[in-house]
Amino acid sequence: MAFLHQQPQLCLGFDIAKDTITVCDGATTRTIANQRRTIRALLKSYKHIDLVVCEPTGGHESLLLEECLRAGIACHRADTLKVESFIRSYGTHGKSDAIDAGMLWAYGRERWDKLCLWQAPDAEEIRLRALVRRRQELIALRGAEKNRLKAPGGRELAASFKALIKVIDNQIKAIEADIRELVANSTTLKHRAAICTAMDSLGPIVAAKLLATLPELGSMTRRKAAALAGLAPHPNDSGQKHGYRKIRGGRPEVRSMLYMPALHAAAGRGEFAAFYKRLRANGKKPMVAIAAVMRKIIVTLNARLRDASILQS
Repeated sequence: MAFLHQQPQLCLGFDIAKDTITVCDGATTRTIANQRRTIRALLKSYKHIDLVVCEPTGGHESLLLEECLRAGIACHRADTLKVESFIRSYGTHGKSDAIDAGMLWAYGRERWDKLCLWQAPDAEEIRLRALVRRRQELIALRGAEKNRLKAPGGRELAASFKALIKVIDNQIKAIEADIRELVANSTTLKHRAAICTAMDSLGPIVAAKLLATLPELGSMTRRKAAALAGLAPHPNDSGQKHGYRKIRGGRPEVRSMLYMPALHAAAGRGEFAAFYKRLRANGKKPMVAIAAVMRKIIVTLNARLRDASILQS
């Protein structure tokens, strides 16, 4: 991950909507259309821009990111929860596009040295991410239909539920086939997926989901990898009190992916079985040990992918 090495002189905060963009440079705030030509004209109106900060808005920020990349301007796509906490720290209760743009500007000015810069993913990574996201949507839809089938009164419409479930199953199989084909035809994805599936508890679909959801794997320290996956235990201490540590934050979908592989170790199978057994022997609760196994999997994968990239370079 890349970071700025000196404090930015000019930082811009962008609050992005579907049709408009509100931008703050610290002195003025204005709103423009969310169109390529207006964004390009705005960026050209400044002599030099050191940092642009925006939030993810369902893809509506893509034009801004593309134009900044084209102009060689450093960008940070901020974590929404972190920005919300930052805004609350100022005691600001109001919300508007202008307020959000101003706070994104302040966030960039204050936190610049800790903000990783956005880097454009390649086309294959974008495609993999879209396939994985669609698969998850279909699984959620199938779960909803199965729940309706089991609900009281569901028998009368059972044929409709079952027919739709069958269609969704076929769509999931087709998506999974596309994922396998994409990974097999991509040199980079194939190599990274092979490292993931070398763990006997990770299958090709889980490996693809991990690479799509956590593309930073292999470029972070072990602590950052655990935190980004939402598996880092956060202390709860005050004075002489040593509270129960909990995992929180990060990307919760990663935890759901690693739960079954961790249960695999808890059942005494795989390379982390001995690690789980040792934790239990030391008095750790079953769920604490399972969370530790999940963290161990992510940290190990991060190290193996990092070492492989070093060898390739």
